[in-house]
Parts: sequence; C-alpha cells; structure tokens
Amino acid sequence: MIAGAVHAATLASAFFILWFLAFFCLLPVGLGAVDPETGAPLDASILKKAGIAFVIAAVLWSTFTVLIVTHVLDL
Repeated sequence: MIAGAVHAATLASAFFILWFLAFFCLLPVGLGAVDPETGAPLDASILKKAGIAFVIAAVLWSTFTVLIVTHVLDL
C-alpha cells in the first residue's frame, strides 16, 4: 500500500517537474513588443504558454510512465 502511494507521488512530482521545466523554457519565446518605460513585454501570453507547457509535459510524462510500467526503466 505504501509502495503504491510512493509510486503515485513519484509520477505526480515527475509531471510537475516536467511542466515547470517546459514552462520556464517557453517563457522567453515570442515576447514581441516591449514597453519602453518598464521593459516588460506588452503581451507575454502566460496562459497560452502554460497550456503549451502542459501538453509538452503530458507527452513526456506519458512516455516516462509507459517506460516505467513496461519495465524498460527500473526505479
């Protein structure tokens, strides 16, 4: 029972880490025009980037999960 909880926690944390890495890699992409006073981008599209990061993380996580379930990777 505890092993199952640890396995689930490992997979959940792996998804969070993959999302976090994908999100921070996407942050500087497509910033466009910059406000001359503050230096901040006028349209950063944070929600769009978070959604794209979610899709990237889901693909990587599902691949990671399949490799663990099929015992290609042994943890």
